[in-house]
Amino acid sequence: MKPTLKPAPRVRIRILISLLTGALIGALTAGVALAVGEAVAVFTGPPSAPVYAVGEAAVNLTPAPVKEWAIAHFGEHDKQLLITGILAMLTVIALLAGIAALRRFWLGAAFVALFGAIGVAAAVSQPESGPSWALPSIIGALIAIGALRLLVRFHRRTGAAGQSAEAEHAPGTGRPGSGRREFIETAAVLAVGSAAVGFGANLISDRRYNVSAARAAVRIPKPTYPAPPLPAGVHPNVAGLSSFFTDSDDFYRVDTDLVLPEVNPDSWTLRIHGMVDRPTEISFGELLRQPLYEHDLTVSCVSDPVGGPYVGNARWIGASVPALLRAAGVRTGADQLIAGSVDGMTIGTPLGSVLDGRKALLAVAMNGQPLPIAHGFPARMLIPGFYGYASACKWVTDLHVTTFAAEQAYWVRRGYAEIGTMKTQSRIDVPMPFAHLAAGSVMVAGIAWATDRGISAVQVQIDDGPWRQATLAASDNPDTWRQWTYDWPATPGTHSIQVRAADDSGTYQTGVQASPYPSGASGYESLVVIVA
Repeated sequence: MKPTLKPAPRVRIRILISLLTGALIGALTAGVALAVGEAVAVFTGPPSAPVYAVGEAAVNLTPAPVKEWAIAHFGEHDKQLLITGILAMLTVIALLAGIAALRRFWLGAAFVALFGAIGVAAAVSQPESGPSWALPSIIGALIAIGALRLLVRFHRRTGAAGQSAEAEHAPGTGRPGSGRREFIETAAVLAVGSAAVGFGANLISDRRYNVSAARAAVRIPKPTYPAPPLPAGVHPNVAGLSSFFTDSDDFYRVDTDLVLPEVNPDSWTLRIHGMVDRPTEISFGELLRQPLYEHDLTVSCVSDPVGGPYVGNARWIGASVPALLRAAGVRTGADQLIAGSVDGMTIGTPLGSVLDGRKALLAVAMNGQPLPIAHGFPARMLIPGFYGYASACKWVTDLHVTTFAAEQAYWVRRGYAEIGTMKTQSRIDVPMPFAHLAAGSVMVAGIAWATDRGISAVQVQIDDGPWRQATLAASDNPDTWRQWTYDWPATPGTHSIQVRAADDSGTYQTGVQASPYPSGASGYESLVVIVA
């Protein structure tokens, strides 16, 4: 006699199958919504696609300490992590929609509508958005609800929702098994179609909006004021020491953009307005016809921890920001310059520092080439003496002369210091932490920087011993990092090494530990090595 399943296990199996089927329906519905959203975003712009719109909104709503934590733990992969998290959230909503729709279709449709509403709210909340940015999420949700309806109807015709086998023979239900085939065929078509539409939309968007060809066609004129030749000895020949100039491909990138702004130089304009006598607007061609300066400058992010990677040194070419402002006629009482980006970012700098003689540039070239897209093509701001959040606006299109009392820039509204003065910093590049070294002469080397002030001394301390003077490499200019070496007579054992630097006033960086938020990290970099 064959054993029979008890009623309770049969019920549990039926419930499990129903849940898995609902989850499959929800996943397919979400795939339709996202694919349609990507397709519509071909016409409204890549940042309006639901996933990216929600991601940008999440970036803007994330508290600054959480942002710093993400950068510290995930570095430049924080954006990929955010996208993964958003997709996970949308997946949960989609699975709930599919499961709910098997019981009450209207409830599943409500989940899909919520899916779309989140996308719409996120899209229209972006500073650079327009009404059309709502369309990818709206149209995606509507078509997804239609797909959900189709899948639920075909599934119910299979008899898997508790219908008896005889129900498949009832009038209007078609041949036995036809509902199951229709469900499987529809699911397969939706899965393959969504993947094809999403891939195709991304391919078309990349070709339609990509400005790589326009960038390649840009010819940067020879600078009117070229940088002087590098002094001999700016870069000691030590294996592992950072190159004096950071390769553009290796230069750090920290910004809020999940989709890089693609700005065509032919349509780019710079608007200078606010507290000026002559509001001005200039094209990219007119910018290139300005007297151009070539200048070496180290740029650092406020999110850089002590000894961190978010610092780079490059040779830039650009027009003088002070000259542009003076041509517009700065009015008395103005004390802040707010640079605005095409992506809605705003960055505020003390106006007096912009006009005090330092090389404040509207840069168009980096390391001899037009700016990379990831670093602000076609133009970005660079002002020595400040962290990037207070000086280095990428994809800049707007210069607003104003006051600190009248307007706060993006990061200041999120709790960062109003004046983002760069602190004196130093870093050990060689040796690596926990390196195993041979006793005898060990070369310790690294970089130090304090832009607009320069570096006058670097000292190294072994264990708890006295601070010893390191040998400074030649100085390029006060706005670049300065490299240093220290020949350490290493003895066997486990040792700690730490470093500190002094700016040109002779003031050493503080040893007091502070996190990057809200005004930049401080403290000495310290590492441990093992000498055999």
